[in-house]
Amino acid sequence: MGTSNGKRAAIVRAAFAVLMSDGVQALSFEAVARSAGLSRQLIRYYFRDPEALMVALCDHMAELYRDALVSGVTRIEDGNRLDFFLDFYFDLLGNPRKPRDDQAVEAVFAFAAGSVPVRSALRQHYGRLGQLVAHEIAVQHPSLSLDECGELSWLFVCLLHGHWRMVATLGHAEEHRHITRRAMDRLIDSYLRRAHPPLGPVKPWAPES
Repeated sequence: MGTSNGKRAAIVRAAFAVLMSDGVQALSFEAVARSAGLSRQLIRYYFRDPEALMVALCDHMAELYRDALVSGVTRIEDGNRLDFFLDFYFDLLGNPRKPRDDQAVEAVFAFAAGSVPVRSALRQHYGRLGQLVAHEIAVQHPSLSLDECGELSWLFVCLLHGHWRMVATLGHAEEHRHITRRAMDRLIDSYLRRAHPPLGPVKPWAPES
């Protein structure tokens, strides 16, 4: 990695650290500069405004998940990758563990409410997660249609996001993850039994028209 890319990555990691230790209210170029051991001017050289830094932070957090997943998926022995992915995202595995990122995610979502680029970055990353899970559902349950797998992936991401926001924002116990994880098994089972009406023209993951 070149010096330029190395400093840029260090700045993003520093911003992540500030958010995780002190929350969104503490995030500033000054705080990031102190955490990174760099000058404020250098921070602004790489990131013209907080919005650009937040977009880079979205990419950084997605990379944390990718690295953890890659390290774990190669150790799967029974071929059931779907359970691995679902257990990972609800933090039910000892190794690899879901990245500790709740405060940083809270901050990014709060920022996204007023930022189209950050909202777009989040939508892109969640969409990729949805595609990944839809693929794993299709592999594990080939009797389901692609549309059904897409619906289930949408429900998974909604449950995932809702669960961790209840934990991070409202302070509910992380042990509720067992309830949410079990709900995914029940949802999948209901689709396998076709215990639901068709949704017609609704397409999961379609952008706002």
